[in-house]
Amino acid sequence: MRRFARNDSNMIKKVLITGVNGFVGTHLVKYLAQEHPGVEIFGLVLKDVNDVIKKLSVNILQCNILDKDRLKTIISEIRPDAIFHLAAQSYVSTSWENPEKTLETNIIGQSNLLEAIRAIKDDAFGPVVLIAGSCEEYGTIAEDENPVSENNPLRPLSPYAISKVAQDFMGYQYYTNYGLKIIRIRAFQHTGPGRPPVFGISNFAKQVAEIEAGKKEPEIRVRDDSAVRDFSDVRDVVRAYWLAVNQCQPGHVYNVCSGKGTSIKDILEKLISISKVKDIKIVRDEKDRRPTDGGVMIGDNGKFIAATRWRPEIDFLDETVPSILDYWRKQM
Repeated sequence: MRRFARNDSNMIKKVLITGVNGFVGTHLVKYLAQEHPGVEIFGLVLKDVNDVIKKLSVNILQCNILDKDRLKTIISEIRPDAIFHLAAQSYVSTSWENPEKTLETNIIGQSNLLEAIRAIKDDAFGPVVLIAGSCEEYGTIAEDENPVSENNPLRPLSPYAISKVAQDFMGYQYYTNYGLKIIRIRAFQHTGPGRPPVFGISNFAKQVAEIEAGKKEPEIRVRDDSAVRDFSDVRDVVRAYWLAVNQCQPGHVYNVCSGKGTSIKDILEKLISISKVKDIKIVRDEKDRRPTDGGVMIGDNGKFIAATRWRPEIDFLDETVPSILDYWRKQM
Protein backbone atom coordinates (compact mmCIF):
# COMPACT_ATOMS: atom_id res chain seq x y z
CA MET A 1 0.00 0.00 0.00
CA ARG A 2 1.34 3.42 -0.95
CA ARG A 3 1.09 6.22 1.60
CA PHE A 4 1.65 9.87 0.83
CA ALA A 5 2.29 12.96 2.90
CA ARG A 6 0.82 16.35 2.07
CA ASN A 7 1.65 17.59 -1.37
CA ASP A 8 4.25 20.21 -2.20
CA SER A 9 2.96 22.96 -4.49
CA ASN A 10 6.41 23.20 -6.08
CA MET A 11 6.00 19.61 -7.26
CA ILE A 12 2.73 20.17 -9.13
CA LYS A 13 3.87 20.97 -12.64
CA LYS A 14 1.36 18.94 -14.62
CA VAL A 15 -2.38 18.67 -13.97
CA LEU A 16 -5.21 16.73 -15.56
CA ILE A 17 -8.75 18.12 -15.40
CA THR A 18 -11.62 15.80 -16.23
CA GLY A 19 -14.66 17.72 -17.45
CA VAL A 20 -12.41 20.66 -18.36
CA ASN A 21 -15.05 21.94 -20.78
CA GLY A 22 -17.63 22.42 -18.03
CA PHE A 23 -18.46 25.51 -16.01
CA VAL A 24 -16.10 24.86 -13.08
CA GLY A 25 -13.42 23.31 -15.30
CA THR A 26 -13.34 26.42 -17.49
CA HIS A 27 -12.94 28.71 -14.48
CA LEU A 28 -10.24 26.45 -13.04
CA VAL A 29 -8.26 26.68 -16.29
CA LYS A 30 -8.60 30.48 -16.30
CA TYR A 31 -7.36 30.61 -12.70
CA LEU A 32 -4.36 28.36 -13.35
CA ALA A 33 -3.44 30.22 -16.53
CA GLN A 34 -3.45 33.54 -14.69
CA GLU A 35 -2.05 32.60 -11.29
CA HIS A 36 0.11 29.54 -12.04
CA PRO A 37 1.27 29.90 -15.66
CA GLY A 38 4.08 27.38 -15.15
CA VAL A 39 1.61 24.53 -14.67
CA GLU A 40 0.99 22.39 -17.76
CA ILE A 41 -2.72 21.67 -18.17
CA PHE A 42 -4.29 18.61 -19.77
CA GLY A 43 -8.07 18.49 -20.14
CA LEU A 44 -10.51 15.72 -20.98
CA VAL A 45 -13.52 16.53 -23.14
CA LEU A 46 -16.24 14.44 -24.74
CA LYS A 47 -16.10 16.26 -28.08
CA ASP A 48 -16.37 20.02 -28.61
CA VAL A 49 -14.25 22.58 -26.75
CA ASN A 50 -15.75 25.89 -25.63
CA ASP A 51 -14.36 29.22 -26.86
CA VAL A 52 -12.70 30.13 -23.54
CA ILE A 53 -10.69 26.91 -23.41
CA LYS A 54 -9.66 27.31 -27.07
CA LYS A 55 -7.94 30.60 -26.24
CA LEU A 56 -5.91 29.15 -23.36
CA SER A 57 -2.93 26.81 -23.31
CA VAL A 58 -4.68 23.51 -22.63
CA ASN A 59 -3.68 20.13 -24.03
CA ILE A 60 -7.10 18.77 -25.03
CA LEU A 61 -7.76 15.04 -25.10
CA GLN A 62 -11.05 13.50 -26.18
CA CYS A 63 -12.17 10.85 -23.72
CA ASN A 64 -15.36 9.55 -22.21
CA ILE A 65 -14.63 8.61 -18.61
CA LEU A 66 -16.74 5.49 -19.17
CA ASP A 67 -14.01 4.30 -21.57
CA LYS A 68 -11.71 2.53 -19.10
CA ASP A 69 -9.02 1.56 -21.62
CA ARG A 70 -8.76 5.09 -23.03
CA LEU A 71 -8.42 6.50 -19.50
CA LYS A 72 -5.65 4.05 -18.67
CA THR A 73 -3.73 5.06 -21.78
CA ILE A 74 -4.07 8.78 -21.02
CA ILE A 75 -3.04 8.47 -17.36
CA SER A 76 -0.09 6.28 -18.30
CA GLU A 77 1.15 8.72 -20.95
CA ILE A 78 0.57 11.98 -19.09
CA ARG A 79 1.46 10.86 -15.53
CA PRO A 80 -0.01 14.03 -13.98
CA ASP A 81 1.06 15.35 -10.59
CA ALA A 82 -2.55 16.30 -9.74
CA ILE A 83 -5.96 15.36 -11.08
CA PHE A 84 -9.07 17.49 -10.65
CA HIS A 85 -11.97 15.10 -11.17
CA LEU A 86 -14.80 17.40 -12.27
CA ALA A 87 -16.45 15.30 -14.99
CA ALA A 88 -19.95 14.38 -13.89
CA GLN A 89 -23.65 14.57 -14.64
CA SER A 90 -24.14 17.61 -12.40
CA TYR A 91 -27.80 18.58 -12.84
CA VAL A 92 -30.05 17.51 -9.97
CA SER A 93 -33.15 17.83 -12.18
CA THR A 94 -31.60 15.58 -14.85
CA SER A 95 -30.81 12.96 -12.22
CA TRP A 96 -34.53 12.65 -11.47
CA GLU A 97 -35.31 12.23 -15.17
CA ASN A 98 -32.46 9.82 -15.91
CA PRO A 99 -31.07 8.32 -12.70
CA GLU A 100 -29.37 5.44 -14.51
CA LYS A 101 -27.18 7.76 -16.60
CA THR A 102 -26.33 9.90 -13.57
CA LEU A 103 -25.26 6.90 -11.49
CA GLU A 104 -23.31 5.36 -14.35
CA THR A 105 -21.43 8.52 -15.31
CA ASN A 106 -20.61 9.65 -11.78
CA ILE A 107 -19.88 6.33 -10.10
CA ILE A 108 -18.53 4.08 -12.84
CA GLY A 109 -16.68 6.99 -14.44
CA GLN A 110 -14.82 7.71 -11.22
CA SER A 111 -14.12 4.02 -10.66
CA ASN A 112 -12.52 3.90 -14.10
CA LEU A 113 -10.35 6.92 -13.27
CA LEU A 114 -9.11 5.53 -9.96
CA GLU A 115 -8.47 2.11 -11.48
CA ALA A 116 -6.46 3.78 -14.25
CA ILE A 117 -4.25 5.39 -11.60
CA ARG A 118 -3.92 2.16 -9.64
CA ALA A 119 -2.95 0.24 -12.78
CA ILE A 120 0.38 2.08 -12.94
CA LYS A 121 2.70 -0.09 -10.86
CA ASP A 122 5.24 2.54 -9.99
CA ASP A 123 5.77 3.76 -6.43
CA ALA A 124 7.17 7.03 -7.79
CA PHE A 125 3.79 7.82 -9.38
CA GLY A 126 1.27 9.20 -6.91
CA PRO A 127 -0.92 12.04 -8.15
CA VAL A 128 -3.09 13.90 -5.70
CA VAL A 129 -6.71 13.47 -6.80
CA LEU A 130 -9.38 16.01 -5.93
CA ILE A 131 -12.89 14.53 -5.96
CA ALA A 132 -15.46 17.29 -6.40
CA GLY A 133 -18.33 16.31 -4.13
CA SER A 134 -21.36 18.35 -3.15
CA CYS A 135 -23.32 19.64 -0.19
CA GLU A 136 -26.23 17.72 -1.76
CA GLU A 137 -24.72 14.73 0.04
CA TYR A 138 -26.01 16.14 3.35
CA GLY A 139 -29.61 16.22 2.13
CA THR A 140 -32.15 17.01 4.84
CA ILE A 141 -30.71 19.30 7.50
CA ALA A 142 -32.33 19.90 10.86
CA GLU A 143 -32.35 23.55 11.96
CA ASP A 144 -30.03 22.87 14.90
CA GLU A 145 -27.46 21.18 12.59
CA ASN A 146 -26.44 24.47 10.99
CA PRO A 147 -23.66 25.25 10.27
CA VAL A 148 -23.15 21.82 8.72
CA SER A 149 -19.80 20.21 9.46
CA GLU A 150 -18.11 17.31 7.69
CA ASN A 151 -19.27 15.05 10.54
CA ASN A 152 -22.96 15.67 9.85
CA PRO A 153 -25.00 12.62 8.79
CA LEU A 154 -25.50 12.20 5.04
CA ARG A 155 -29.15 11.98 3.98
CA PRO A 156 -29.09 12.26 0.15
CA LEU A 157 -32.41 13.22 -1.44
CA SER A 158 -31.77 12.80 -5.18
CA PRO A 159 -30.07 10.34 -7.53
CA TYR A 160 -27.42 13.02 -8.07
CA ALA A 161 -26.79 13.28 -4.32
CA ILE A 162 -26.58 9.50 -4.03
CA SER A 163 -24.00 9.41 -6.81
CA LYS A 164 -21.94 12.05 -4.98
CA VAL A 165 -22.04 10.08 -1.73
CA ALA A 166 -20.81 7.06 -3.67
CA GLN A 167 -17.96 9.08 -5.21
CA ASP A 168 -17.07 10.46 -1.78
CA PHE A 169 -16.92 7.07 -0.08
CA MET A 170 -15.19 5.47 -3.07
CA GLY A 171 -12.44 8.05 -2.67
CA TYR A 172 -12.06 7.11 0.98
CA GLN A 173 -11.95 3.42 0.07
CA TYR A 174 -9.19 3.91 -2.51
CA TYR A 175 -7.19 5.97 -0.02
CA THR A 176 -7.60 3.40 2.74
CA ASN A 177 -7.14 0.23 0.70
CA TYR A 178 -4.65 1.35 -1.94
CA GLY A 179 -3.02 4.47 -0.55
CA LEU A 180 -4.16 6.76 -3.36
CA LYS A 181 -3.77 10.40 -2.44
CA ILE A 182 -7.44 11.38 -2.46
CA ILE A 183 -8.78 14.76 -1.32
CA ARG A 184 -12.57 14.77 -0.94
CA ILE A 185 -14.32 18.12 -1.27
CA ARG A 186 -17.96 18.83 -0.46
CA ALA A 187 -18.54 22.10 -2.25
CA PHE A 188 -21.62 24.09 -1.31
CA GLN A 189 -23.56 26.09 -3.92
CA HIS A 190 -21.27 28.07 -6.21
CA THR A 191 -21.99 30.03 -9.33
CA GLY A 192 -20.74 32.88 -11.49
CA PRO A 193 -20.73 34.20 -15.05
CA GLY A 194 -21.17 31.45 -17.62
CA ARG A 195 -23.25 29.12 -15.47
CA PRO A 196 -25.87 27.32 -17.61
CA PRO A 197 -29.44 28.60 -17.06
CA VAL A 198 -30.60 25.20 -15.83
CA PHE A 199 -29.21 26.41 -12.48
CA GLY A 200 -31.46 28.73 -10.48
CA ILE A 201 -29.53 31.98 -10.04
CA SER A 202 -28.23 31.98 -13.60
CA ASN A 203 -31.78 31.32 -14.76
CA PHE A 204 -33.12 34.27 -12.75
CA ALA A 205 -30.43 36.57 -14.14
CA LYS A 206 -31.17 35.41 -17.67
CA GLN A 207 -34.87 36.20 -17.15
CA VAL A 208 -33.96 39.73 -16.00
CA ALA A 209 -31.72 40.24 -19.05
CA GLU A 210 -34.56 39.04 -21.30
CA ILE A 211 -36.94 41.48 -19.61
CA GLU A 212 -34.49 44.35 -20.13
CA ALA A 213 -34.15 43.37 -23.80
CA GLY A 214 -37.93 43.37 -24.23
CA LYS A 215 -38.01 39.63 -24.90
CA LYS A 216 -40.06 38.69 -21.85
CA GLU A 217 -42.86 40.00 -19.66
CA PRO A 218 -41.59 41.74 -16.47
CA GLU A 219 -41.89 38.76 -14.14
CA ILE A 220 -39.51 36.15 -12.74
CA ARG A 221 -40.89 32.67 -12.19
CA VAL A 222 -39.53 30.81 -9.16
CA ARG A 223 -40.48 27.56 -7.42
CA ASP A 224 -39.60 28.72 -3.90
CA ASP A 225 -37.83 31.88 -2.76
CA SER A 226 -37.71 30.97 0.95
CA ALA A 227 -34.67 28.70 0.78
CA VAL A 228 -31.47 29.87 2.50
CA ARG A 229 -28.26 28.44 1.10
CA ASP A 230 -24.51 28.91 1.39
CA PHE A 231 -23.38 30.54 -1.86
CA SER A 232 -19.85 31.19 -3.10
CA ASP A 233 -18.39 32.61 -6.28
CA VAL A 234 -16.95 29.92 -8.58
CA ARG A 235 -13.72 31.91 -8.82
CA ASP A 236 -13.24 31.55 -5.08
CA VAL A 237 -14.05 27.85 -5.32
CA VAL A 238 -11.48 27.02 -8.02
CA ARG A 239 -8.86 28.83 -5.95
CA ALA A 240 -9.91 26.61 -3.06
CA TYR A 241 -9.48 23.52 -5.24
CA TRP A 242 -5.90 24.49 -6.03
CA LEU A 243 -5.13 25.06 -2.36
CA ALA A 244 -6.75 21.72 -1.55
CA VAL A 245 -4.46 19.64 -3.77
CA ASN A 246 -1.45 21.42 -2.30
CA GLN A 247 -2.29 21.69 1.38
CA CYS A 248 -5.09 19.32 2.42
CA GLN A 249 -4.55 15.95 4.06
CA PRO A 250 -5.15 12.89 1.84
CA GLY A 251 -8.05 10.73 2.97
CA HIS A 252 -9.90 13.63 4.58
CA VAL A 253 -13.11 15.35 3.51
CA TYR A 254 -13.51 19.14 3.53
CA ASN A 255 -16.41 21.55 3.12
CA VAL A 256 -15.74 24.42 0.72
CA CYS A 257 -18.27 27.14 1.46
CA SER A 258 -18.67 30.73 2.59
CA GLY A 259 -20.10 29.96 6.02
CA LYS A 260 -22.89 32.47 5.37
CA GLY A 261 -26.53 32.04 4.45
CA THR A 262 -28.25 33.94 1.64
CA SER A 263 -31.92 33.51 0.77
CA ILE A 264 -33.23 33.11 -2.76
CA LYS A 265 -35.50 36.07 -2.01
CA ASP A 266 -32.44 38.26 -1.26
CA ILE A 267 -30.88 37.26 -4.58
CA LEU A 268 -34.06 38.03 -6.52
CA GLU A 269 -34.38 41.41 -4.81
CA LYS A 270 -30.74 42.18 -5.65
CA LEU A 271 -31.29 41.34 -9.32
CA ILE A 272 -34.39 43.54 -9.48
CA SER A 273 -32.62 46.41 -7.70
CA ILE A 274 -29.83 46.50 -10.30
CA SER A 275 -32.11 45.87 -13.26
CA LYS A 276 -32.91 48.61 -15.76
CA VAL A 277 -36.58 47.59 -15.33
CA LYS A 278 -37.79 48.23 -11.78
CA ASP A 279 -41.38 46.93 -11.84
CA ILE A 280 -40.49 43.24 -12.11
CA LYS A 281 -42.83 40.85 -10.31
CA ILE A 282 -41.83 37.60 -8.62
CA VAL A 283 -44.27 34.82 -9.54
CA ARG A 284 -44.37 31.59 -7.57
CA ASP A 285 -44.66 28.52 -9.80
CA GLU A 286 -44.57 25.31 -7.78
CA LYS A 287 -45.39 22.83 -10.56
CA ASP A 288 -41.77 21.59 -10.67
CA ARG A 289 -41.16 21.78 -6.92
CA ARG A 290 -38.51 19.36 -5.60
CA PRO A 291 -38.06 17.62 -2.24
CA THR A 292 -34.82 19.58 -1.81
CA ASP A 293 -36.50 23.02 -2.06
CA GLY A 294 -36.87 25.28 0.97
CA GLY A 295 -35.17 25.08 4.34
CA VAL A 296 -31.82 26.34 5.52
CA MET A 297 -28.35 24.90 4.82
CA ILE A 298 -25.21 26.79 5.81
CA GLY A 299 -21.79 25.16 5.78
CA ASP A 300 -19.01 25.05 8.35
CA ASN A 301 -15.75 25.84 6.55
CA GLY A 302 -13.52 25.78 9.64
CA LYS A 303 -11.66 22.59 8.77
CA PHE A 304 -10.78 23.79 5.27
CA ILE A 305 -9.67 27.23 6.48
CA ALA A 306 -7.46 25.62 9.13
CA ALA A 307 -5.79 23.48 6.45
CA THR A 308 -5.36 26.14 3.75
CA ARG A 309 -6.05 29.63 5.20
CA TRP A 310 -8.48 30.10 2.32
CA ARG A 311 -11.15 32.75 2.62
CA PRO A 312 -13.80 33.86 0.10
CA GLU A 313 -12.66 37.09 -1.54
CA ILE A 314 -15.67 37.88 -3.76
CA ASP A 315 -18.84 39.27 -2.18
CA PHE A 316 -21.69 37.14 -3.44
CA LEU A 317 -24.58 39.62 -3.51
CA ASP A 318 -22.59 42.71 -4.48
CA GLU A 319 -20.14 41.16 -6.97
CA THR A 320 -21.15 37.67 -8.09
CA VAL A 321 -24.84 38.32 -8.74
CA PRO A 322 -24.21 41.49 -10.82
CA SER A 323 -21.50 39.69 -12.81
CA ILE A 324 -23.99 36.93 -13.74
CA LEU A 325 -26.53 39.52 -14.89
CA ASP A 326 -23.85 41.32 -16.94
CA TYR A 327 -22.94 38.00 -18.58
CA TRP A 328 -26.55 37.42 -19.69
CA ARG A 329 -26.89 41.03 -20.86
CA LYS A 330 -24.00 40.38 -23.25
CA GLN A 331 -25.69 37.20 -24.49
CA MET A 332 -28.83 39.17 -25.32
